[in-house]
Amino acid sequence: MPQYGVLVYSPAPADPMTLTPEYLELLDRFPAEAKELRGKVLGGSYFSGQRGFAFDPSTTGMAIHGQTVNAGTLIESHLVAAAFFVLQAPNLDVAVDIAKLHPAARDGGVEVRPMFVPPAK
Repeated sequence: MPQYGVLVYSPAPADPMTLTPEYLELLDRFPAEAKELRGKVLGGSYFSGQRGFAFDPSTTGMAIHGQTVNAGTLIESHLVAAAFFVLQAPNLDVAVDIAKLHPAARDGGVEVRPMFVPPAK
């Protein structure tokens, strides 16, 4: 089944230590909601019960383009990258429907990208 990278964006500074109990409850429910839509959260984020991570809270990043390094991000926004995870879903439409259920979609945003699959030899 295809896999998709999901980038999670939150309002700055996106400190994972300040997530409310309600938000954490929504995060805990998210993998089950994905499963109801025929998807699966494969890990890589801040879901309890899974080994994972979130980005360090920050309002800036380091953008690298060629040999040029600038403070900031490649895309200017009031949102900052907070976490990411890998999602397995039958197709991009289902992956997007699942990503819409993520709590960050309410006050921040999520971005779904198909994972690269090398051509078979």
